[in-house]
Amino acid sequence: MSERTTPPMHALPDGEAEISLVVRLPWEDVARLGQEAGRLAGQMQRPVTLDEAVSYRLRSTRPTATHAKPAGEQPQAAVSALPRISGTA
Repeated sequence: MSERTTPPMHALPDGEAEISLVVRLPWEDVARLGQEAGRLAGQMQRPVTLDEAVSYRLRSTRPTATHAKPAGEQPQAAVSALPRISGTA
């Protein structure tokens, strides 16, 4: 990704935001998303698109964020997981 542009973001009536971007995925991941869409379609009794399946997967695999943190603030676990560089002052 060589361009440093901010993708357009749109506010939705339900209080969420929508951002469009292009993601390159291996075919295996696309197939898994298709399976997820099929499973959701069975649950919801309606057709489900791949982008709906992605959105559902992103929401269900991590806890919901209560507040966004400024870029400088990182959770302690993430900071302690960073590799230490020895020999620098």
